[in-house]
Amino acid sequence: MAAYVISEVDARDPQGFETYRTMAAPTIARYGGRYLVRGGPAALAEGGPEPKTIIVVEFPSMERLREWYASPEYAEALKVRRTALDRRLIFVEGVAPV
Repeated sequence: MAAYVISEVDARDPQGFETYRTMAAPTIARYGGRYLVRGGPAALAEGGPEPKTIIVVEFPSMERLREWYASPEYAEALKVRRTALDRRLIFVEGVAPV
């Protein structure tokens, strides 16, 4: 069953954010992930506060998602992330195909 990473990010350092994105993308692909949403315009429909930059990545399974997140490849990108951006990171499992 597919699993998803949902990130809401706020760039503190635009150049660092771009470096992080460049480093993270190949690690995501290596573990079978693919971007579904990558920072396009977001509109608030209900509730608050206003959304920040939203990224959604699909992985083939929660196991692969967790392998990616704990991987040595992604650890290098995480070092950059710490100073480049603030984020909320959510892991969620999808629904079984009907």
